[in-house]
Amino acid sequence: MVPDAIARPESLEELQAVLKEASSSGKPITPAGAQTSTTAASITGHGVLVSTRGLGRILDIDRSQLTMRVECGALLGDVKRAAAAEGMLFPPDPTSENESTIGGAIACNASGARSLRYGATRGHIRALKVALASGELLELKRTVLEKNTVGYALAHDPVDWFIGSEGTLGVVVEAELALVPMPAEVTGIAFPFATEEAAVNFILAARESRVVTPQCIEYFDLLAVTIAKSADERVGWASEAAAMVYVEQETAEDDAVLDRWIELGEQFTAGSDVRVFQGDAELRLARRIRHAVPSIMNERGSAYRATGGRKVSTDWAVPYRRFGAALGIAREVAERHGIEQPVIYGHAGNGHPHQNFLARDEAELAAIDRVIEETLHRIIEMGGTVAAEHGIGKLKRKWLPLQMSAVQIGVMRAVKRELDPLGIMAPGNIL
Repeated sequence: MVPDAIARPESLEELQAVLKEASSSGKPITPAGAQTSTTAASITGHGVLVSTRGLGRILDIDRSQLTMRVECGALLGDVKRAAAAEGMLFPPDPTSENESTIGGAIACNASGARSLRYGATRGHIRALKVALASGELLELKRTVLEKNTVGYALAHDPVDWFIGSEGTLGVVVEAELALVPMPAEVTGIAFPFATEEAAVNFILAARESRVVTPQCIEYFDLLAVTIAKSADERVGWASEAAAMVYVEQETAEDDAVLDRWIELGEQFTAGSDVRVFQGDAELRLARRIRHAVPSIMNERGSAYRATGGRKVSTDWAVPYRRFGAALGIAREVAERHGIEQPVIYGHAGNGHPHQNFLARDEAELAAIDRVIEETLHRIIEMGGTVAAEHGIGKLKRKWLPLQMSAVQIGVMRAVKRELDPLGIMAPGNIL
């Protein structure tokens, strides 16, 4: 899809001028950061695509208040490195952090592996500047009240209206981020398991343990383990693993924490080839091994573009105690439809895996779509969600009614009408 026009404002004033002109002429506006969305939220075939990359400054860092002010087009990786240079951490860590913008992370409420401990982007936003479709600028700060009975709760904190709104309500132009002190030391541990059942039971025990406190619990099925190991220099490592679980925990001034993890793994027959990652270089290697899975699956999917195929990714989630049951259901649905089993990996500590299917042509793409929809019906029955971290965008809009009632969707439409009365902001996203 190709838009009618592309705007690349380099100042707030230029952005407001673009919005005012579009509002007066009724042209649709689709905001875009670095376009790493997996739901087509930042792609459009009509109207004006507004690139925010020209608004990419890191404005200031306040060490005493643990805050940072940034423009929307700053790359998330640059934001995190700037914070680290001051001994602080911006916790959200999506896989695409070196290719995605902070504005995009806010628009999708991005998360990542460490969301088990730190939560998604929403909890780390203190204030926003948002340009509405009319060009009007809203400056919003979170309340610090502990008690408030004024009006409907959904109206108490307007900052939350825009986090996860995927460009449909306005353009986030600046954000004040809440940082945390950089952990003094983090240890990563990869546990190989001979069966998926043992891995799932270990995940549940780690999540509910009182002796270990993980900041992430990541799962890899057999197919994902095979891909992940291709990025590791240790040839032959965990050669008999049918599944793997990777965890991280802060370990400064706690010499016994590694022993506690090893003991927990042994309770669930973790393989003897447990891998420990300590120090910045090894933790970067662990991250590279984990990120090899989506990266290689993207490459494999691209090979089928010419025949109408591609990689198809899900990001559903269930209450974490139902993670194992949900995996079984997802596998059964794919098998019954005659679809090749997907690569499954991801944030098991939050009950949130990714399924990566490969569609070789349009017929397989349609069949996979049917598999995903049937799976999502079952996921909703388990108290789950159709989208845990990637948003709805355009591709998943058809599944919104599986999870939300007509009343809930009606309330969202009312908010949309109030903030974007002409309906020109990111048409096709969410609603």
